[in-house]
Amino acid sequence: MANQSSANSSGTSSGTSGASSGTSSGTSGNTSSSGQSYTTTSSGMNSQGNHYCSRDYGSNVSNSNSYHYSNTNGSYYYSNPNGSTYYNNGNGGSTYSRNG
Repeated sequence: MANQSSANSSGTSSGTSGASSGTSSGTSGNTSSSGQSYTTTSSGMNSQGNHYCSRDYGSNVSNSNSYHYSNTNGSYYYSNPNGSTYYNNGNGGSTYSRNG
């Protein structure tokens, strides 16, 4: 996921732009902590040192192309396969949205 602008529109952390490196695609055979199978479609680190990972959970979930990223300032954001989102600002504050 080269562009996390959708996360920024939710009032999340800045500094997620920049060229990415170390990307991988099509890594399959993974299982999430909730037991769901997924394929990693891309992952890596941008020029500011922020990590991102995009996952494809298939068509049986609300948000098949989920992703997460974590920033060097300690903040992180998850767009989950059930359509929910979670943002943690790295300073004790967090926001959870049940419907994305």
